[in-house]
Amino acid sequence: MNRLLENKVVVVAGAAGLLGSRVVEQLLQYGAQVIATDIDCDRIEQQLKKLGVDTASTDINVQTLNVLDKQAVRTFFQSLDSLDGAVNCSYPRNKNYGAHFYDVDLDSFNDNVAMHLGSAFLLTQQCAAYFEKKRQPLSVVNMSSIYGVVAPKFDVYNDTSMTMPVEYAAIKSAIQHISRYAAAYVGNSQFRVNCVSPGGILDGQPSEFVSAYQSHTHGKGMLNSKDVIGPIVYLLSDLSNHITGQNLVVDDGFTL
Repeated sequence: MNRLLENKVVVVAGAAGLLGSRVVEQLLQYGAQVIATDIDCDRIEQQLKKLGVDTASTDINVQTLNVLDKQAVRTFFQSLDSLDGAVNCSYPRNKNYGAHFYDVDLDSFNDNVAMHLGSAFLLTQQCAAYFEKKRQPLSVVNMSSIYGVVAPKFDVYNDTSMTMPVEYAAIKSAIQHISRYAAAYVGNSQFRVNCVSPGGILDGQPSEFVSAYQSHTHGKGMLNSKDVIGPIVYLLSDLSNHITGQNLVVDDGFTL
Protein backbone atom coordinates (compact mmCIF):
# COMPACT_ATOMS: atom_id res chain seq x y z
CA MET A 1 0.00 0.00 0.00
CA ASN A 2 1.19 3.53 -0.80
CA ARG A 3 2.47 5.24 2.39
CA LEU A 4 1.10 8.61 1.28
CA LEU A 5 0.21 9.63 4.83
CA GLU A 6 3.38 8.36 6.49
CA ASN A 7 3.75 9.80 10.02
CA LYS A 8 0.72 12.06 9.69
CA VAL A 9 -1.52 12.18 12.77
CA VAL A 10 -5.18 12.17 11.78
CA VAL A 11 -8.29 12.37 13.95
CA VAL A 12 -11.38 10.51 12.72
CA ALA A 13 -14.66 11.50 14.41
CA GLY A 14 -17.46 8.97 14.08
CA ALA A 15 -15.00 6.08 13.85
CA ALA A 16 -17.59 3.50 14.92
CA GLY A 17 -19.79 4.15 11.89
CA LEU A 18 -19.99 2.39 8.54
CA LEU A 19 -17.86 5.00 6.77
CA GLY A 20 -15.79 6.14 9.75
CA SER A 21 -14.49 2.66 10.56
CA ARG A 22 -13.50 2.11 6.94
CA VAL A 23 -11.75 5.50 6.88
CA VAL A 24 -9.71 4.50 9.94
CA GLU A 25 -8.77 1.16 8.37
CA GLN A 26 -7.62 2.74 5.12
CA LEU A 27 -5.76 5.65 6.71
CA LEU A 28 -3.71 3.16 8.69
CA GLN A 29 -2.82 1.36 5.47
CA TYR A 30 -1.68 4.65 3.97
CA GLY A 31 0.74 5.09 6.88
CA ALA A 32 -1.19 7.51 9.10
CA GLN A 33 -1.26 7.45 12.87
CA VAL A 34 -4.97 7.55 13.65
CA ILE A 35 -6.87 8.85 16.65
CA ALA A 36 -10.22 7.08 16.29
CA THR A 37 -13.02 8.76 18.23
CA ASP A 38 -16.70 8.13 18.85
CA ILE A 39 -19.12 8.18 21.75
CA ASP A 40 -18.54 4.45 22.42
CA CYS A 41 -14.98 3.06 22.41
CA ASP A 42 -16.18 -0.55 22.58
CA ARG A 43 -18.17 -0.08 19.39
CA ILE A 44 -15.16 1.45 17.62
CA GLU A 45 -13.06 -1.58 18.49
CA GLN A 46 -15.82 -4.00 17.44
CA GLN A 47 -16.20 -2.31 14.06
CA LEU A 48 -12.46 -2.14 13.43
CA LYS A 49 -11.90 -5.76 14.38
CA LYS A 50 -14.49 -6.75 11.75
CA LEU A 51 -12.21 -5.02 9.23
CA GLY A 52 -9.13 -6.82 10.53
CA VAL A 53 -7.65 -3.79 12.28
CA ASP A 54 -5.37 -4.50 15.22
CA THR A 55 -6.59 -1.95 17.77
CA ALA A 56 -3.58 -2.73 19.97
CA SER A 57 -1.25 -1.28 17.32
CA THR A 58 0.78 1.77 18.28
CA ASP A 59 -0.50 3.45 15.11
CA ILE A 60 -4.05 3.72 16.46
CA ASN A 61 -5.39 5.45 19.52
CA VAL A 62 -9.08 4.82 20.36
CA GLN A 63 -10.71 7.58 22.41
CA THR A 64 -14.20 8.47 23.58
CA LEU A 65 -15.47 11.77 22.20
CA ASN A 66 -19.02 13.10 22.26
CA VAL A 67 -19.15 15.61 19.41
CA LEU A 68 -22.21 17.22 21.02
CA ASP A 69 -20.29 18.12 24.19
CA LYS A 70 -18.59 21.44 23.49
CA GLN A 71 -16.30 21.27 26.51
CA ALA A 72 -15.25 17.71 25.72
CA VAL A 73 -14.43 18.68 22.13
CA ARG A 74 -12.43 21.72 23.24
CA THR A 75 -10.54 19.70 25.85
CA PHE A 76 -9.84 16.97 23.31
CA PHE A 77 -8.18 19.34 20.83
CA GLN A 78 -6.30 21.14 23.59
CA SER A 79 -4.84 17.79 24.68
CA LEU A 80 -3.29 17.01 21.30
CA ASP A 81 0.45 17.47 20.92
CA SER A 82 0.47 16.95 17.16
CA LEU A 83 -2.23 16.93 14.48
CA ASP A 84 -1.96 16.93 10.69
CA GLY A 85 -5.50 16.08 9.64
CA ALA A 86 -9.08 15.55 10.79
CA VAL A 87 -11.97 13.71 9.13
CA ASN A 88 -15.48 14.23 10.44
CA CYS A 89 -17.63 11.15 9.75
CA SER A 90 -19.91 11.67 12.76
CA TYR A 91 -23.67 11.55 12.15
CA PRO A 92 -25.66 12.46 15.31
CA ARG A 93 -29.46 12.39 14.97
CA ASN A 94 -32.56 11.83 17.06
CA LYS A 95 -35.07 8.97 17.02
CA ASN A 96 -37.48 10.87 14.75
CA TYR A 97 -34.91 11.40 12.02
CA GLY A 98 -35.93 10.07 8.60
CA ALA A 99 -39.60 11.02 8.60
CA HIS A 100 -41.26 12.02 5.34
CA PHE A 101 -41.41 15.74 4.58
CA TYR A 102 -44.98 16.41 5.80
CA ASP A 103 -44.41 14.35 8.93
CA VAL A 104 -41.33 16.23 10.11
CA ASP A 105 -42.00 18.11 13.32
CA LEU A 106 -40.33 21.52 13.61
CA ASP A 107 -38.80 20.73 16.99
CA SER A 108 -37.37 17.49 15.62
CA PHE A 109 -36.03 19.31 12.54
CA ASN A 110 -34.33 21.91 14.70
CA ASP A 111 -32.94 19.24 17.00
CA ASN A 112 -31.38 17.27 14.15
CA VAL A 113 -29.91 20.38 12.54
CA ALA A 114 -28.49 21.49 15.89
CA MET A 115 -26.90 18.08 16.52
CA HIS A 116 -25.44 17.27 13.11
CA LEU A 117 -24.67 20.73 11.73
CA GLY A 118 -23.81 22.12 15.15
CA SER A 119 -21.28 19.38 15.84
CA ALA A 120 -19.75 19.84 12.36
CA PHE A 121 -19.35 23.54 13.15
CA LEU A 122 -17.83 22.78 16.55
CA LEU A 123 -15.27 20.31 15.19
CA THR A 124 -14.30 22.65 12.35
CA GLN A 125 -14.05 25.60 14.75
CA GLN A 126 -11.83 23.69 17.16
CA CYS A 127 -9.59 22.47 14.34
CA ALA A 128 -9.15 26.12 13.37
CA ALA A 129 -8.41 27.11 16.97
CA TYR A 130 -5.86 24.29 17.19
CA PHE A 131 -4.15 25.56 14.04
CA GLU A 132 -4.06 29.15 15.31
CA LYS A 133 -2.32 27.89 18.46
CA LYS A 134 0.12 25.41 16.90
CA ARG A 135 0.71 26.96 13.48
CA GLN A 136 1.48 23.66 11.82
CA PRO A 137 -0.17 22.46 8.56
CA LEU A 138 -3.63 21.00 9.13
CA SER A 139 -6.11 19.56 6.63
CA VAL A 140 -9.76 19.14 7.66
CA VAL A 141 -12.15 16.96 5.66
CA ASN A 142 -15.87 17.30 6.33
CA MET A 143 -18.34 14.80 4.94
CA SER A 144 -21.14 16.34 2.90
CA SER A 145 -23.31 14.53 0.34
CA ILE A 146 -24.63 14.64 -3.19
CA TYR A 147 -27.85 15.86 -1.59
CA GLY A 148 -25.97 18.87 -0.34
CA VAL A 149 -25.29 19.60 -4.02
CA VAL A 150 -28.52 18.77 -5.89
CA ALA A 151 -32.17 18.24 -5.03
CA PRO A 152 -33.17 14.64 -4.27
CA LYS A 153 -34.24 12.32 -7.06
CA PHE A 154 -37.35 11.15 -5.26
CA ASP A 155 -38.23 8.54 -7.86
CA VAL A 156 -35.51 6.25 -6.49
CA TYR A 157 -37.56 5.91 -3.30
CA ASN A 158 -40.72 4.71 -5.07
CA ASP A 159 -42.09 1.39 -3.79
CA THR A 160 -39.99 1.65 -0.61
CA SER A 161 -40.63 3.05 2.86
CA MET A 162 -37.50 5.19 2.51
CA THR A 163 -37.17 8.89 1.83
CA MET A 164 -34.40 11.48 1.70
CA PRO A 165 -34.73 13.41 4.98
CA VAL A 166 -35.14 17.15 4.56
CA GLU A 167 -32.86 17.69 7.56
CA TYR A 168 -30.08 15.84 5.76
CA ALA A 169 -30.30 18.11 2.72
CA ALA A 170 -30.24 21.24 4.88
CA ILE A 171 -27.33 20.00 6.98
CA LYS A 172 -25.12 18.67 4.21
CA SER A 173 -25.44 21.79 2.06
CA ALA A 174 -24.63 23.97 5.07
CA ILE A 175 -21.57 21.88 5.95
CA GLN A 176 -20.08 22.82 2.59
CA HIS A 177 -20.48 26.50 3.33
CA ILE A 178 -19.20 26.25 6.89
CA SER A 179 -16.10 24.60 5.43
CA ARG A 180 -15.60 27.48 2.99
CA TYR A 181 -16.27 29.99 5.75
CA ALA A 182 -13.64 28.48 8.04
CA ALA A 183 -11.06 28.29 5.27
CA ALA A 184 -11.68 31.92 4.33
CA TYR A 185 -11.79 33.14 7.93
CA VAL A 186 -8.43 31.65 8.88
CA GLY A 187 -6.97 32.69 5.53
CA ASN A 188 -3.74 30.74 5.82
CA SER A 189 -2.65 28.27 3.15
CA GLN A 190 -1.42 25.88 5.84
CA PHE A 191 -4.95 25.46 7.18
CA ARG A 192 -7.22 23.75 4.68
CA VAL A 193 -10.87 22.74 4.96
CA ASN A 194 -12.57 20.72 2.23
CA CYS A 195 -15.59 18.47 1.78
CA VAL A 196 -16.19 15.11 0.19
CA SER A 197 -19.72 14.47 -1.08
CA PRO A 198 -20.42 10.78 -1.64
CA GLY A 199 -23.34 9.30 -3.47
CA GLY A 200 -25.43 6.63 -1.79
CA ILE A 201 -23.45 4.03 0.17
CA LEU A 202 -24.60 0.41 0.33
CA ASP A 203 -25.98 -0.44 3.74
CA GLY A 204 -28.70 -3.04 3.36
CA GLN A 205 -31.12 -0.91 1.32
CA PRO A 206 -34.05 -2.62 -0.49
CA SER A 207 -33.22 -4.07 -3.91
CA GLU A 208 -35.86 -1.83 -5.54
CA PHE A 209 -34.04 1.24 -4.27
CA VAL A 210 -30.59 -0.06 -5.25
CA SER A 211 -31.80 -0.81 -8.79
CA ALA A 212 -33.55 2.54 -9.21
CA TYR A 213 -30.52 4.38 -7.87
CA GLN A 214 -28.19 2.57 -10.28
CA SER A 215 -30.26 3.75 -13.25
CA HIS A 216 -29.17 7.33 -12.47
CA THR A 217 -25.45 6.49 -12.45
CA HIS A 218 -23.00 5.43 -15.14
CA GLY A 219 -23.16 1.82 -14.04
CA LYS A 220 -21.62 1.57 -10.58
CA GLY A 221 -24.79 2.38 -8.70
CA MET A 222 -24.50 2.46 -4.94
CA LEU A 223 -21.00 2.94 -3.61
CA ASN A 224 -19.11 0.77 -1.17
CA SER A 225 -17.73 2.74 1.75
CA LYS A 226 -14.21 2.04 0.47
CA ASP A 227 -15.02 3.92 -2.77
CA VAL A 228 -15.06 7.19 -0.83
CA ILE A 229 -11.63 6.82 0.76
CA GLY A 230 -9.44 7.95 -2.16
CA PRO A 231 -10.59 11.58 -2.17
CA ILE A 232 -10.29 11.74 1.63
CA VAL A 233 -6.70 10.45 1.51
CA TYR A 234 -5.90 12.88 -1.30
CA LEU A 235 -7.21 15.86 0.68
CA LEU A 236 -5.24 14.80 3.76
CA SER A 237 -2.04 14.32 1.78
CA ASP A 238 0.55 16.81 0.59
CA LEU A 239 -0.66 16.25 -2.99
CA SER A 240 -3.53 18.65 -2.26
CA ASN A 241 -1.51 21.32 -0.46
CA HIS A 242 -3.17 24.23 -2.26
CA ILE A 243 -6.74 22.92 -2.39
CA THR A 244 -9.07 24.49 0.15
CA GLY A 245 -12.76 25.37 0.43
CA GLN A 246 -13.65 22.79 -2.21
CA ASN A 247 -16.18 19.98 -2.46
CA LEU A 248 -15.24 16.72 -4.19
CA VAL A 249 -18.23 14.77 -5.47
CA VAL A 250 -17.91 10.95 -5.63
CA ASP A 251 -21.09 9.62 -7.25
CA ASP A 252 -20.41 7.88 -10.58
CA GLY A 253 -22.36 10.57 -12.41
CA PHE A 254 -25.49 10.61 -10.21
CA THR A 255 -25.55 14.42 -10.02
CA LEU A 256 -24.98 14.99 -13.75
